Amino acid sequence: MTLLRNSLKEIPSADIRRFQKKIFSFYTKNKRDLPWRKTTDPYKILLSELMLQQTQVNRVKHYYERWIEKWPTIETFASASLPEVLQMWMGLGYNTRAVNLHKTAQVIVSEFKGDVLAAIKHYKQLPGIGKYTSQAVQIFSTNADLVTVDTNIRRILISEFHLPTTISDVELWSLAETCLPQGLSRDWHNALMDYGALHLTAQKTGIKPKTQQSRFEGSDRQIRAQILRGLLQKPQTFSELEKLVHIDRERLKPILEKMIKEHIIIQQGTIFQLHQ
Repeated sequence: MTLLRNSLKEIPSADIRRFQKKIFSFYTKNKRDLPWRKTTDPYKILLSELMLQQTQVNRVKHYYERWIEKWPTIETFASASLPEVLQMWMGLGYNTRAVNLHKTAQVIVSEFKGDVLAAIKHYKQLPGIGKYTSQAVQIFSTNADLVTVDTNIRRILISEFHLPTTISDVELWSLAETCLPQGLSRDWHNALMDYGALHLTAQKTGIKPKTQQSRFEGSDRQIRAQILRGLLQKPQTFSELEKLVHIDRERLKPILEKMIKEHIIIQQGTIFQLHQ
């Protein structure tokens, strides 16, 4: 890793400037019109970041706009019930994200007086929030001279600078900092994301994400979604859920146990229902 770090330090500044010019030139001609780019509200940006994790941009647009209409502030969202939140999230997948987002909103309101920016700097106290999201919220809401590296940006840096796909996150983030044009962080990251999503795609480069989404059909994720839909209608017994999802007891039991552990559902006697 030391050799690679040394080689990264030796990237000529002229190459960095050419790279910046290429990215901004593409952005000028191909900038996407996305609703979360029309705000600097940290709450709305946090929402968009969580929705966009492992979900297509076009799919997120509708959900984002409906959500903001229903819960325009972090306070209104934090006061919502979990069943309401899960109902609104239904169809976006990975419902744990919705649970974590709701918990995070409640922590921000109760412990940080609704100040999303102050809270996000202490992201380890916020359920489901990591360094990437913390940096992204600060970048897109305040234009802070910070960097963040998602799948698109990772692919761009590896491809443009001819790096091995085994490069560490520490080295990639260091390179990202070297490439950052000071005072232009918001536009720079939007430009990188558009370049990676529209032009330098995974299919084009052959560079696969570090983690790949598993197949949905027949997966535990699909079963969880079916359970949620059923419980949004009414509380149900184990036998009723077994009939609803058409799987055997041995497979259903650990799925329910995990959902209980994640505070998505609760069990009261023989009845399962959504956590309130």
